[in-house]
Amino acid sequence: MKRLISSVLLVGVFLWSASQVMAYKPAVVFDMGGKFDKSFNEGIWNGLEKFRKETGIKYREFEVQQEAQREQFLRKLAKRGSDPIIAVGFGQAAALSKVAKEFPKTRFSIIDMVVDLPNVQSIIFKEHEGSFLVGVLAAMKSKSGKVGFVGGMDIPLIHKFACGYVQGVKYINSGTTVYQKMTGTTPAAWSDPARGASLAKTMFDSGADIVYAAAGSTGLGVLQSAADNGKMSIGVDSNQNHLQPGSVLTSMLKRVDVAAYEVFKTGYDNSWKAGFKVLGLAEDGVGWALDEHNAKLVSSAMKSKVEQVRKGIISGSIKVHDYMSNNKCPVE
Repeated sequence: MKRLISSVLLVGVFLWSASQVMAYKPAVVFDMGGKFDKSFNEGIWNGLEKFRKETGIKYREFEVQQEAQREQFLRKLAKRGSDPIIAVGFGQAAALSKVAKEFPKTRFSIIDMVVDLPNVQSIIFKEHEGSFLVGVLAAMKSKSGKVGFVGGMDIPLIHKFACGYVQGVKYINSGTTVYQKMTGTTPAAWSDPARGASLAKTMFDSGADIVYAAAGSTGLGVLQSAADNGKMSIGVDSNQNHLQPGSVLTSMLKRVDVAAYEVFKTGYDNSWKAGFKVLGLAEDGVGWALDEHNAKLVSSAMKSKVEQVRKGIISGSIKVHDYMSNNKCPVE
């Protein structure tokens, strides 16, 4: 009799778990550049794939090809009962603000922007802190005393990367020259590797020996140009060291994979909360990449220094200015 009761209980638990899995319908709207951009969107995808493999739960997805689709896709997913829904990128803020009001019982998370609504979770990062660290590494590695930065779309968020980078460079050597260029003023700036390569080549021809790219798939052109010209690059968002082994000095890690994974996980176990999440060095939300592909490029002295700086930023003894606090950078 006890075995029968135990068997019934086990079957009941199994059926409850199965029904819970079937009832959970998370979704994501990837932004311009596509989910396989080797950078920001792909970092999101990696986190969601981790959740899918761990739980067996599939998720719905759309990839934005034009701006009008942001609102269309978010609304379509909400109508289908998807919950929670991740809106990837600052560009989806306006669309999400509208759709989230239409579906107040649906949970939405946006990565890289703040939308202040009771059913929205806003996740932003301290990119300036991670960029400061790779700036330290660039200044220590540079032999010419000239480095560069290629940004994607000319917006405050990307200036935030640039400003943090410049501060890190100048922290090591105030005399280092930092060339800066943005790729464009429209979303197309995120997916133009040829333009990225051209901008980087101009910097290399001017004496720069390291260029940091914060430009989505446009940055792939920067990495390629560095490899082609015997120079070095710095990747962004995802670990891009493997894309041009031996040429990528490091990558500024922005742990959007962890953020995306946590949205689906907390949505599943009902611990998801609306409001704001800010992820920096202290939360392991940003950092720099060291692996077998760049180990020979980073000396012991560089590792020691960047770790010292990391601890200093976390403790507050080293202050890193956030460009978005006043749209100004204290150093250029």
